[in-house]
Amino acid sequence: MSDDDDGDWPVELAGVTETLVTTLGPNDRWNVAALGVHAPSSSDDAATATTWGNTRTRRNFEARGGGVVQFCRDPELFVRGALEVYEVDDPVLPAAAAWVEVRADRTDTGEESGTRREEWRLLPEEVTVRERVVPTLDRGVNAVVEATVAASRLDVPAYDTDELLDRLAYLESVVESAGGPADRRAFERLSETTGWRERTG
Repeated sequence: MSDDDDGDWPVELAGVTETLVTTLGPNDRWNVAALGVHAPSSSDDAATATTWGNTRTRRNFEARGGGVVQFCRDPELFVRGALEVYEVDDPVLPAAAAWVEVRADRTDTGEESGTRREEWRLLPEEVTVRERVVPTLDRGVNAVVEATVAASRLDVPAYDTDELLDRLAYLESVVESAGGPADRRAFERLSETTGWRERTG
């Protein structure tokens, strides 16, 4: 099922919703990255996101003024988007259940522990819903997504490396006990990409 709308999100945002965002780069390809979308604090506010460092998403937001925020549950896509340089020819990923073309307005910039930080206000311009599903709580997928967050912070000075490695080891155990084949493949890709296991004592 598909329907289009203007100026709204396809789901009710709460807390931080992990999404994938595609942004158009200078090579005319779409960069895929993980993006945490923070729910607005009130009905009068907009959703927000933070970029850390000199990322492609930050540069493309700045150059193009926005991107396409996508909602999907494919754990391998989250690993690729969070930890690899992953570029595609089309802005919408085949696995996306819904997507939102957003304008990204920078509202703040700063530095934390030597890492550049940019705050963005995300304003939906066009929404498409491809499919609606019965909601489930999948511990394996959730563990992979959480692992991408931890792994992406391994070399950020503001975060304790030993704590992140302990977190990754715990999340690996969750994937092994509660995840399906796709979750295990995704976690193995994460491990091969980051080499986090070799950094444990």
